[in-house]
Amino acid sequence: MVDREQVRPLAPHLDGRLSSDDDETASRLMKKIRRTKYIKCCGCMTGLFLVIAVVIVILIFTVFRVKDPKIKLNGFTIIKLELVNGTIPKPGINITLLADISVKNPNVASFKYSNTTTSLYYRGDLVGEARGPPGRAKARRTMRMNITLDLITDRLLSNPNLRADAAGSGLLTMDSYSRIGGRVNILNIFKKHVTVKMNCSMTVNISSQGIYDQKCKRKVDL
Repeated sequence: MVDREQVRPLAPHLDGRLSSDDDETASRLMKKIRRTKYIKCCGCMTGLFLVIAVVIVILIFTVFRVKDPKIKLNGFTIIKLELVNGTIPKPGINITLLADISVKNPNVASFKYSNTTTSLYYRGDLVGEARGPPGRAKARRTMRMNITLDLITDRLLSNPNLRADAAGSGLLTMDSYSRIGGRVNILNIFKKHVTVKMNCSMTVNISSQGIYDQKCKRKVDL
């Protein structure tokens, strides 16, 4: 009886130690599982952010990249021209020209531009100028406009080369300069101020009132 009573207290002590070891092992296992989940979650979030960043960079350099609007002078039409002896413009009378200009917008957003200015030169002298109204070229569309330009006859006649050119070949070499300034706004995030400039040279036949050999060069300032 004495031996049995001495052995009995040892059983609860061993059970308590085994239970404590199990709890500690389970705790370490749960921490390891949580750490693994945390690492996987961080990895997924990092991968997602990288994918989003790559997509944004690709869009910036492709779809959302601001492209240069293109301005084109389709031609001049002489509406009003009065001549003396069929060769020299009549003094005091303005010559009216109609400039057909188109603005092509290759962007995914509209191109809003301010007043359009067009100047006409003869042998370096400014002989006419016109201003077109502001407007908006829709995304990936081309907008055409007609600008009426009054050529000041007195300035043209004051050029000493006019009589020789008119009486000889009847051809006048003239230059035009057009300027359009505006802004491309994509999703209110990508904004770009754009100024399109165009220089053109042409030959005007006074007798037939036709315009030939028109050549233009375009320049864009961003």
